Amino acid sequence: MPRTANGDVELYYETFGSTEDPALLLVNGLGSQSINYADEWCEMFAAEGFGVIRFDNRDTGLSSKLDGVDYTVPDMAADAVAVIDAATGDPTSRAHVMGLSMGGMIVQRMAIHHADRLWSMTSVMSRTGEPGFGDATPEAIEALLAPPATSRDEYAQSHVDALAIYGSKPEWIDEADVRTRAAAAYDRCFCPDGVTRQIAAVVADGSRSAELARIDVPALVLHGSRDTLITPSGGRQTAEVVPGARYVEIEGMGHDYPRAVWRRWVDEWAEFVRTI
Repeated sequence: MPRTANGDVELYYETFGSTEDPALLLVNGLGSQSINYADEWCEMFAAEGFGVIRFDNRDTGLSSKLDGVDYTVPDMAADAVAVIDAATGDPTSRAHVMGLSMGGMIVQRMAIHHADRLWSMTSVMSRTGEPGFGDATPEAIEALLAPPATSRDEYAQSHVDALAIYGSKPEWIDEADVRTRAAAAYDRCFCPDGVTRQIAAVVADGSRSAELARIDVPALVLHGSRDTLITPSGGRQTAEVVPGARYVEIEGMGHDYPRAVWRRWVDEWAEFVRTI
């Protein structure tokens, strides 16, 4: 199992495709593990001619758990750079980076602090942290901040229930698949305290708008029209702030990534990177 480290933080990662191809680093959201970028989806990106890297953020999956340790979103961005170093074998190499939700915040910090390591930045279902943009609905906040599950079945059910609030349109959601994938995530790692620490890091990061307005990194911003956890105004404002950013809003998509959107998502991203 490949691992690397950023200081005392150990990070688990996996690769798809050829390391000779340009790298694409996939960054997860709050409490989300690398396996949420499903193998088949990673292989679709690899088929476009990219060496795909997925990894577990600190406090999730098979990476370090940081009980009693405070950290920041820039710390998590530095973790991601350490993974690029290890996966490519080159501490000066660049990568395309794509982050979902909290992962979008992490890749924004990468563009702010590590622009020399990026070919491009893709921020998905995310926001800049600017108040008034991307604010969740009360129902979505309640689902996000619900008490942790006390069993595997309850954990899977909580995912199903949450997607009914902030997920994609019902015909795109395969409930059996949602339950299976949630159960697999629970078996691999269940760390609610880690989620709490990640939330603290996000809240403390504040607004990145002023810094993002000064970056010089090609950027794509993707958002779903049905997202109620980070509402589409968060994505639109991100694209307005980042110089030259391209904005794509996917009709019918929520704060999730069902199989039904994978092809559209890969095609939008591949078209974007081939024009920069």
